[in-house]
Amino acid sequence: MGIRERKERERERRRQQIIVAAKRVFSDKGFSKATMEDIAKEAELSPGTLYLYFKNKDELYASLSLRILQYLIIRLEHVIGNKELNPEQKIEALTEAMFDVYEFDPLIIINMFHLQSSETLKNLSDDLLAEIETLSRKSLGTMASIFQEGIDQGVFIQQHPVAIADIFWALFSGVILWESSKKILDGKKDYLKDTLKVAFEIFSRGIQKR
Repeated sequence: MGIRERKERERERRRQQIIVAAKRVFSDKGFSKATMEDIAKEAELSPGTLYLYFKNKDELYASLSLRILQYLIIRLEHVIGNKELNPEQKIEALTEAMFDVYEFDPLIIINMFHLQSSETLKNLSDDLLAEIETLSRKSLGTMASIFQEGIDQGVFIQQHPVAIADIFWALFSGVILWESSKKILDGKKDYLKDTLKVAFEIFSRGIQKR
């Protein structure tokens, strides 16, 4: 291994060290109360070192979403690549994939949905914003191809597949945000999974031709 490769590997290792520390701090204190100094202390690094890897707290917060989006794409590609499933079965597999994505890291996926509806995106570097945009577009495009297959076979309603994918994603994110907010407000039983199951069932029935 050459010097350049070792430096790149060390840089990535340090970057992951910061991300892991940031996740702990954001989880404990929340985004608004967390500081770069808190994260540096958790990572056992100087605050100045953090700024070598991330422009600001917003960028560090947003970087946590990348792993979720990458995992989402892997699960979606698995669904679309399964040629043994018919369109209805692929919708079932899609909903199972979304549950898996949520279980992959509930805290970060909630943070990601908050990020998408906030001013934080305006504070990101062009490179990070482009990476998030590319991953988001790819995931929605893969979802759309699942719906397109059902449309082509005359199983699903004749609507634009990207619009259907947008609605599906909005349904997923909306239920998660609403149920997580309810849990904070009243502290009662978590109904998120049950509500998502009902939402996906209604969605699935709604896109099928009668």
